[in-house]
Amino acid sequence: MKSALKFLASAALAAGLFTASARAEDIKAGDLVISQAWSRATPNGAKIAGGYLTIENKGAAPDRLIGGSGDIAGKVEVHEMSMNNGVMTMRPLDKGLAIEPGKTVKLAPGGYHLMMFDLKGPLKQGEKVPVTLEFEKAGKVNLSLDVQGVGAQAPAGMDHSGGHMEMKK
Repeated sequence: MKSALKFLASAALAAGLFTASARAEDIKAGDLVISQAWSRATPNGAKIAGGYLTIENKGAAPDRLIGGSGDIAGKVEVHEMSMNNGVMTMRPLDKGLAIEPGKTVKLAPGGYHLMMFDLKGPLKQGEKVPVTLEFEKAGKVNLSLDVQGVGAQAPAGMDHSGGHMEMKK
């Protein structure tokens, strides 16, 4: 009985370590915490890609994501996708994206996102793509986007497509 409990405890610990290692590292920049940075794989010849992440402002003052850069792309902009009268529109946020104090902003498919233009090569599943985000107050922040499969809807380990959260191995 003792050995079975030790085995279960070891298995639970190993599962927890596996889950933790599947998530991207949290990046701290001033009062901001950036997590779950990811992108989707692109086919050969694609010239654009999206980048997604979560930004939490733990401070007392607002900040603003104003843009980005990366060796993989000629240009990185902050965009918003929305539906207006049944028509999907996408536009750059010329003044950036406000991150209010005490709030969390999620960049995800179908909403706010990074738009990477003039890709210099395809994004391949399993790669980590380095990018630099630029914030009004926190300055430049280096991070890597974990490249998921072509149709991914969430970062590694999370799938919300069926209306429920499911851990993936």
